[in-house]
Amino acid sequence: MKVLTKIKLCFGSLLAVFIMMSCKNEAKTETTSTKTEEAQKSAKKQGQAFLKDDEAQPNVLDIAIGSEAHSTLVAAVQAAELENALVNAGPLMVFAPTNEAFDALPEGTVENLLKPENKNALANILKYHVTPGRYTKDFLKKFKKLGQANNQNVPVEVKGDDVYVGGAKIVASVPAGNGIVHVVDKVILPPN
Repeated sequence: MKVLTKIKLCFGSLLAVFIMMSCKNEAKTETTSTKTEEAQKSAKKQGQAFLKDDEAQPNVLDIAIGSEAHSTLVAAVQAAELENALVNAGPLMVFAPTNEAFDALPEGTVENLLKPENKNALANILKYHVTPGRYTKDFLKKFKKLGQANNQNVPVEVKGDDVYVGGAKIVASVPAGNGIVHVVDKVILPPN
């Protein structure tokens, strides 16, 4: 009788341990799967351009967003839905027109380009401002032309110490985690 009672107690204890372990595993699985689902929904909703990393050097998009002088450029990038392209590993060289450069375009041009039906034309213009690479202003003096992200070439000219890309003068340069931003005084319009 004592042996039977001990077997029942042992079996009962093993059963209790098994049930407790199952409950803990289910709770971990539910928590993990819930977190995974939330992360996937967030990633689908936003894309890598919207992930924030306080420790890394700002990328070219972060630099444009952080510059009051480039709010029109940022609005154009958002309208063309090119944010994710500007946070890629790169390296990317972005020729970033200032708000004043956009203001110098014929009246109504920017407003017209920001319309949804002109998204492709706007994207073409913006891609004409991006080159693969990370070249300083001085290094750019060695080039006659650059191949742009819209598959067209842009001319490079040197006038004294100044460098002009597509007729736009580089007025400042800011290194980025994934390239370099060259601030330019003019919107560079592609030939096509």
